[in-house]
Amino acid sequence: MEFSTIQWRTWIPDESATLLFVLNGDEILLIRKKRGLGAGKVNGPGGRLEPGETPVQCAIRETREELGVIAHQPRLCGRHRFQFVSGYALQVFVYSSRAFTGTAIETDEAIPLWTPVDAIPYDQMWEDDRIWLPRLLDGELFDGRYLFDDDAMLDYVLEPVARAATLEALTLNA
Repeated sequence: MEFSTIQWRTWIPDESATLLFVLNGDEILLIRKKRGLGAGKVNGPGGRLEPGETPVQCAIRETREELGVIAHQPRLCGRHRFQFVSGYALQVFVYSSRAFTGTAIETDEAIPLWTPVDAIPYDQMWEDDRIWLPRLLDGELFDGRYLFDDDAMLDYVLEPVARAATLEALTLNA
């Protein structure tokens, strides 16, 4: 499978999921995943949408379930479309929040990691994170397309999104 042969305009994901990055001053709340796709890697809390759930509802629910933290007023930051050579296709909506309640706790899904934003352990994360996470931290909006072979990134395109209204339209096919 080649990146250039993927029909991104008509691409349909097998599943949709979310990530939500809670920010507190100069720290970001990351997790070490204990199970599922990316187990053992560091990432943000998140997971797959349940039937009838909006992406933002999913992001809030997953963060609460994985860490015991309730994010308030999450802001949509971007969308990722991941195509795996195996055939699996995953769409991920990415959020951030600077308002939250609760104290991060370890659960059977994740270990919480409050991390200074200047010490994010990119070498322990998915390969694409080092490309787009700095943009999230800078408040930029983005839309990314990626081709992976297992956990190796083969190619990508990351585009800025000019307006929040355009970005909100990205969630219409969730």
